Formats: sequence, structure tokens, C-alpha cells
Amino acid sequence: MTDKKRFLEKNSILIKEFDRYVLEHTAFANKIPDNALVVMHLEGDDEFNNWAKETAQSVAEKDNPIVYVTITELKPVRSRIEKLKLELAA
Repeated sequence: MTDKKRFLEKNSILIKEFDRYVLEHTAFANKIPDNALVVMHLEGDDEFNNWAKETAQSVAEKDNPIVYVTITELKPVRSRIEKLKLELAA
């Protein structure tokens, strides 16, 4: 897998997590300026962060502020499934 593809996948995951976070923390979301380009960073991942910053700067529109959101702690991914049913095909 190329770095670009790996970074795109990581960015997609971080954006989904960020979306969930701001839905639960509206006061944080209100600090983000209107029309801002939100750029995800992950503490300790300089290679990804540099890619994210360079990508954002290359696509940002002139009048749009860029906001860097650094995730400093990320819990392990867990399933939200409460119960399962398993059926074996005959």
C-alpha cells in the first residue's frame, strides 16, 4: 500500500471519529470558524501530520481558515454489537 493510500485511509478514520466527537461536544465544535478547513493530526505521527498539512495547504481556498485538530489520545476501536446470532448453513 502506498503512503498516500495509507494516509487517506487514516484520515478517513480520524474524520469519522472527529465527527462523533463534535456531535457529543458541541462547545468544542462551536470554536471552529465557519468555512474552516479542518485538518486532522495525530500526536506522534509526524509523517502523517506533514502529509495532512501539505495536502490541506494545497487545496484550501483563499478565504478559508485552516484549523489543525490534533488527536492526543485515541482509544482502541471496539465493536458496538451487543448481541449476535450465528446460523450455520445446512
